[in-house]
Amino acid sequence: MSATIALKGIAARRVDAGLSFLQHSLMIVGLMLLLGHFKHWIEVDGTGNGQQLVTSEAAAMPETPSEESDEPGAAAQPALSARLHRVLDSVSRRYRVAPEALVPVFEAAQRVGRERRVDPLLIIAIIGIESRFNPFAESPVGAKGLMQVIPGYHLDKVPAGAGETPFLDPVTNIQVGVHVLEQAIRWRGSLTAGLQHYGGAPDDPDTAYANKVMAEKERLEQAARRARA
Repeated sequence: MSATIALKGIAARRVDAGLSFLQHSLMIVGLMLLLGHFKHWIEVDGTGNGQQLVTSEAAAMPETPSEESDEPGAAAQPALSARLHRVLDSVSRRYRVAPEALVPVFEAAQRVGRERRVDPLLIIAIIGIESRFNPFAESPVGAKGLMQVIPGYHLDKVPAGAGETPFLDPVTNIQVGVHVLEQAIRWRGSLTAGLQHYGGAPDDPDTAYANKVMAEKERLEQAARRARA
């Protein structure tokens, strides 16, 4: 009789111990879930509102260059377009300039070209003809920078805060140069006449400057097509 009572007591204690272990395990699991939920809440933006932070490995990889057109009127993109990426190596080899040095020039040509509704490849062609991508180029008549802008004629086009030497700054030089080109095209009524005006030979019947620029632009177009193929 006493042995039976003892065995029942041992069994009861074992059941109680098992229930206690299960209870503690559930508490630990609950705490882990609570902490996980709290961590997610913090990662959203610290208040539970806004967009969740991206922490995946894919988020750290560079985006594929946009295939959208960078013709005039296209929506602005923050990265260099695929079309200009395909031209980059060709320009680097032709003018013996490192691709890394060309990227900011191409990005400025893309952005400003879209703002002014001028094809970025036309801008790049003009830069190649005018300065061979030397941002410090200066002509005998005082034209400066990538697009060989004459400061005395175009100070009014320099954006505010451009610095003490704005025409030697690649981005500012492209901004001013494209502004000048866009005005010339509008005043003269055609791309060819506008290019001639930009090149300082508006009355040249042979349109030699315009032809030279357009031939360079066609080389860039061919390079883009070859690279894509």
